[in-house]
Amino acid sequence: MRRSPQRAARCLAAVAALALALAPALAPIPAEARPGGGFSSGSRGSRTYSAPPMTRTAPGGSTGTFDRTETPRGTYGNPGAATPGYGQAAPTYRPAPAGGGLGGGFMSGLMGGLLGAGIAGMLFGHGGFGGMSGGAGFLGFLLQIGLLALIAMFVVRFLRRRALGGASGGMMGGARPAMAGGVAGGNGYARAMDNGNGAQRGPAGGRAPVGTPIEVGAADFDQFGRSLLEINAAWSRGDRAALTRLTTPEMARYFTGDLDDLAARGWRNETRDVQLESGDLAEAWRENGTDYATAAMRFSLVDVTRDASGRVVEGDPQARQVVTELWTFARRNNGPWLLSAIQQAR
Repeated sequence: MRRSPQRAARCLAAVAALALALAPALAPIPAEARPGGGFSSGSRGSRTYSAPPMTRTAPGGSTGTFDRTETPRGTYGNPGAATPGYGQAAPTYRPAPAGGGLGGGFMSGLMGGLLGAGIAGMLFGHGGFGGMSGGAGFLGFLLQIGLLALIAMFVVRFLRRRALGGASGGMMGGARPAMAGGVAGGNGYARAMDNGNGAQRGPAGGRAPVGTPIEVGAADFDQFGRSLLEINAAWSRGDRAALTRLTTPEMARYFTGDLDDLAARGWRNETRDVQLESGDLAEAWRENGTDYATAAMRFSLVDVTRDASGRVVEGDPQARQVVTELWTFARRNNGPWLLSAIQQAR
């Protein structure tokens, strides 16, 4: 039996519309895959919901609230309160996957209604949204398919902007020459940082900060710089044990989850040749037996993501990128500083 041209056109249009509808879910989602994934994650004790002071390295401050944190509002204020991030796993907010939404109820309803009516009509022989009768009907059918295609393209672009926008804070393309003192290893990291004399003091909103200010010296800055190197190296190796040793339990859980997400795609991220270019202290304080220090750090690196075959899926192995982030470290009983939070700079 010979298939009519109209029926063949309906079948082809149905397949095309279905492919457009599924494109956002099937397409790879671009994302910054370095440690922290370009998110603001972790806890800063009682100051989790207060932005760190601005510094010379991060004159715009941080991007704002954390994307992921285990610190509920109102946790602090009572002496002896537990320190979030050090205890057992708590409910954690994680952003929904970038490909999982259609921009809210309006877009979901519009997309679902149009696709449902159009695809069902084409599959059941009604010609899209009500049938085709003559040239006018076929023209209307083509217009309907065009409308579906435009909506699908809009959704794909929206989701990609959302995926990139949520993770783009502080990222700048291109290489920059290392600043004086910004050498890898040794006391060069301590020399690359200063004590935050250029920081604009005073908490956000004018409220008095909780905790007692503490002094942070060259040895502490040196450890912050080593942590930057060691965490990136452990991340590139997929060394979960080392990440657990270098970070608070909360941050270790985020890193583990991010590594699992990459592995589920068959990807591996590598950050290499990390160099601290400048850094300074935003604030340092003690509360409930825990010391905290937030340092703004501008560093350059090569950030590349590869698939299981070694093919580059993100990044450029020949290009350096410059990132500015605020890293918060925490310690107890004068022990080693552990990474407690990463915030993206404006």
